[in-house]
Amino acid sequence: MAAAILTGMALEARLARRSGLPVACAAGDAAARVAAHRLLEGGACGIVSFGIAGGLAPDLRPGSLVLAGAVVDEDGTVHEACRPWHDRLRHALPQAHPGVVVGVRMPAATFGDKARLRALTGAAAVDLESLAVARACQAWGRPFAVLRAVADPAWRALPSAALAGLDGAGRVAPGAVLARLAADPRQLAALGRLAWDLGRALAALRKAASAIPAELLGGGPLGLDPAQRVRDVA
Repeated sequence: MAAAILTGMALEARLARRSGLPVACAAGDAAARVAAHRLLEGGACGIVSFGIAGGLAPDLRPGSLVLAGAVVDEDGTVHEACRPWHDRLRHALPQAHPGVVVGVRMPAATFGDKARLRALTGAAAVDLESLAVARACQAWGRPFAVLRAVADPAWRALPSAALAGLDGAGRVAPGAVLARLAADPRQLAALGRLAWDLGRALAALRKAASAIPAELLGGGPLGLDPAQRVRDVA
């Protein structure tokens, strides 16, 4: 059995396919939960949550890779990543920052949202799909890993026009963005900054996907015992 990759955006999915692993795209917690269970039911030995994230740690700049040792819920529940997968990804991607990712159901759009999540969980980054992946893999007794690139850093809020521009399938909907801009043209500068930062995050993901050998997360000789978790997730 091979691992699969789950992303939240179609752009991320296209980059993830460079790894040679099967890829599914599902935007947000609810859709990601369904997609993760389908991947596991279809024979995936585990799942990598791959894509962009919001930065929570102040030292993470746009384009910084985060390799999570665990995913934490806002209620404090911790889901530890698979140690063999984590260690092999860290070897393949030494530039990635270790840390915890917090999973949420709604985007952390404001500076206040991000500061609250950082204080509550100590997480380095936040995203919408990793918690669903972690829970599904835990339910199936399968391993998971999380590899994310920071798009919007801790000190920058997300413009509402950007949030309006994604549909449920993870595709950008330009019409929705333009409609929001027409209502509030002041968001144009913020959108420009976000586009620049998103470009850096996607460039980091492109390189990361190409650096992951397809056999890196395969079954058999790598010993993917779900009981082997990452204990040091600082």
